[in-house]
Amino acid sequence: MKSILLQAAAGGQSAMIYQVLLWVGLLGVAYFFMIRPQQQKQKEQKKFLENLKKGDEVVTIGGLHGKVSSLNDATITIEVDNKGTKLTFERSSISRAVPTAA
Repeated sequence: MKSILLQAAAGGQSAMIYQVLLWVGLLGVAYFFMIRPQQQKQKEQKKFLENLKKGDEVVTIGGLHGKVSSLNDATITIEVDNKGTKLTFERSSISRAVPTAA
């Protein structure tokens, strides 16, 4: 009976090491497939917003298309039609640029 308990205790140490390695591996996979790409996407979006200029055609998060008519640090004014209708948005509400036809 004593030898069975000693074998179980010795096997428990190596099983614990494998369990720790499994958790470290899972956290590493989660970082490289979920966290890191999200950080890169945020960095690209920040760079995009900093490089906006007057005349760029953009789409807001809500799906509104327009042309940038003026910018300041916090807001962007967008002209949404040819009649001169202008709307002001927070800079962070701009989703993407409209691709120009080449």
